[in-house]
Amino acid sequence: MRIALPQEALDATDRLLINRLQDGLPLTHAPFAPVASEAGISEAEVVDRITRLREIGAITRFGPFLDAEAMGGAFCLCAMAVPRDRFDEVMTLVNAHPEVAHNYERQHKLNMWFVLACERPEQITDAAKQIERETGLKLLLFPKLKEFFIGFRVEA
Repeated sequence: MRIALPQEALDATDRLLINRLQDGLPLTHAPFAPVASEAGISEAEVVDRITRLREIGAITRFGPFLDAEAMGGAFCLCAMAVPRDRFDEVMTLVNAHPEVAHNYERQHKLNMWFVLACERPEQITDAAKQIERETGLKLLLFPKLKEFFIGFRVEA
């Protein structure tokens, strides 16, 4: 279970970086330069702060969102009902698969939810069957029927 960071864990510069970096970076040789200038810090400090924000759990990932389907691949939302006493074991098995992203614990009968992202659509079924074999648990697949862009943003 995640614990909220204390209010003082983030300073004004951290908050500016979190808010500003959600809008993307320019594809240039110095992508951190504009936000560094805006924050009044060096590009190296921007990178150091992003690393620290990941280490303390203020951000869980930093990188591009790629559209696997546009490149011929596929995504699929998956869920499992994992016995409480096996949760850590199953999480470790599931997360060992390079196709697995965004694995979350939920307070529900289906308590493990994650996304499979594969280079080819048929690999979704292969990865799901392998996870079922390894864990001995049924994996439910929820393929995307329609895409909605919601423009999710969190103000820090």
